[in-house]
Amino acid sequence: MNIIGNFIKGVINVTDKITGDDNPIEEQKEVLKNLLQSGKDTSFGKAYGFDSILENEDIQTIFKLNVPYFDYNEINVKWWHKLHEDQTDVTWPGSPDYFALSSGTTGKSSKRIPVTDEMIDSIKQAGIKQVLALSNFDLPADFFETGILMLGSSTDLIENNDHLEGEISGISASNIPSWFSGYYKPGKEIAKIEDWDDRVAKIAEKAPDWNIGALSGIPSWIELMLKEVIKKHNLNNIHDIWPNLQVYTSGGVAFRPYEKSFNALMGKPVAVIDTYLASEGFIAFQSRPETDAMKLVTDNGIYFEFVPFNPDYILDDGSLSQDAPSLSLSEVEKGQNYVLIISTVSGAWRYLIGDTVEFTDVDRAEIKITGRTKFFLNTVGSQLSVNKLDDALKDIMESFDMEIPEYTLCAKKYEDGFYHTWYLGTTSKQDSKEVAKKLDVSLKAANKNYKVARSKALKGVKVFMVDPEIFYTWNNRNKKKGGQVKMERVMKEEKFAEWEDFVKKQN
Repeated sequence: MNIIGNFIKGVINVTDKITGDDNPIEEQKEVLKNLLQSGKDTSFGKAYGFDSILENEDIQTIFKLNVPYFDYNEINVKWWHKLHEDQTDVTWPGSPDYFALSSGTTGKSSKRIPVTDEMIDSIKQAGIKQVLALSNFDLPADFFETGILMLGSSTDLIENNDHLEGEISGISASNIPSWFSGYYKPGKEIAKIEDWDDRVAKIAEKAPDWNIGALSGIPSWIELMLKEVIKKHNLNNIHDIWPNLQVYTSGGVAFRPYEKSFNALMGKPVAVIDTYLASEGFIAFQSRPETDAMKLVTDNGIYFEFVPFNPDYILDDGSLSQDAPSLSLSEVEKGQNYVLIISTVSGAWRYLIGDTVEFTDVDRAEIKITGRTKFFLNTVGSQLSVNKLDDALKDIMESFDMEIPEYTLCAKKYEDGFYHTWYLGTTSKQDSKEVAKKLDVSLKAANKNYKVARSKALKGVKVFMVDPEIFYTWNNRNKKKGGQVKMERVMKEEKFAEWEDFVKKQN
C-alpha cells in the first residue's frame, strides 16, 4: 500500500477543494495595487507618479495612461543598467540577488533580467499551485512517491559582483524548497554540471537508480536526453527503465511539433501538462485535463495587460508602438490574438515579454501561446503567427506520417518573387515538393490573409528537409544547447542566409 502517496494525494485533493473558486479580475486589481504600493518609493515609481495613481479609484486606467510600454532594450537603457552601478531602489525596492540570463532565440548577447526575492517566492508559489492542480488529473497514489526529473540549465550560477546570474530554470532549481529535494532529480550535484552533454551523460548513467514519475523541460532537449538514456541501456522505449513515468510538464514552446517524435520514445501514454515559465516570471500553467490551455497566475505578483494584435502596432525591431491600446483582463475576448504585457515584483513595468496569446476561456483566464511578436510572418501580407505554422506542420506530419521535431522558415526573396522557404528537421525521405504543395494547401485553408498573399506577391512554398541534429548543432554553435533554449521559427533574411550557409557546411 502506498501510504505516503495516498497521504500526499489526499492533502492535494483537500487543499484544492478548500481554496475554492478564484476571481481573476479582482485578483488582478489587487496585484496592481500591491505592485504600485511596493514600487512607489523607487526611482521609477517617483518618475511615473505611483503615489498619484494610487489616489485614483480606477488605478488600472490611470496606470496605463501614466506609464509607457517598455521592451527589454528600453527599460535596460533607462533603468535596469543602474542596478549594475550599485544603485538601489531603481524599479523595485532594494537590489536583486539574481539576474536571469536570456538570449532568447536570437543568439545575441544575453539579456540580464532582475530576479528579486519576491519573484523567487512568486515562482515557488506558482509551482505549488500547479502541484495542487494535479488533483484534477486523477493520478494514482503511487505517482506521488516517484521522482521528477527537471532538465533545465545548470544550477552552477555565475557570481558577478554582488549577485548571481544564470538561466531562470537554473535559478529556480537552485532555490527548490527543502521538502521537494527528495523528489527532485537529477539532484544538485548533477544539476550543477555546466556542459549539457556531460550532464545528460551522467543522467543516463544514473537512470536505473531512479524511479521517475514525471519529466519537466523544453521538448527538444527532453527528447535528446531520453534518446541518450534509451541508447545507453539498449532499451525499446523509456518506460523500460522508468515504468512509472506518467506525466511530462512541457514548457517554453508549443508541444504540437514534438508530439509525434516524443510519443515514439514512450511505451505507453503520459499526460502532457503545459507550463509557461519565462525569465520574467511564472506566467501560467495547465490546471485541468479537459484542455491544453493554461491558466494565468493572476494572484501572484504579476499584473497582465493585453494589446490587440495588429501588425501596425509592432515596430520593425519587434517593440510596441506607444499608441497601441491595452486591455485589462476584464476587457479581453475569447479567440482574439493579444500581445502580452506584464508588470512584476521584479520591477518590470508594462513590459513587452515578446509573446502573443489567445484566450480560450475568459472566465477561467485560460490562454494559449500563439507566437512571438518577432516571429510573426507578415512579409507581403501573409500574416502568419507561430500557432498557424505549427498547425500546418501538424497537418504535414499526419498526412505523410512524418516526425518533424524542429523547423524554421523565412519569407525569402528570389528572382521571381517571395517564397516561404521552410527547413524541416526530419529523417523522412518524403518528396520535398509534395510536402511543399501540402503545406501551401494547409496554410491557404487556415488563413485567409495567406491565401490573398498567395494570389499576389507570395509566389509559393519551398521545402528543404535536413537532419534534426543540424538544428541542435546550430544552437550549440551559438552556445545555446539545453536549458531554456528555443529554435527560431521565423528568421529575417540576413539571419536566414547565415542559417542556409551553416546547413550547407553540415552536408
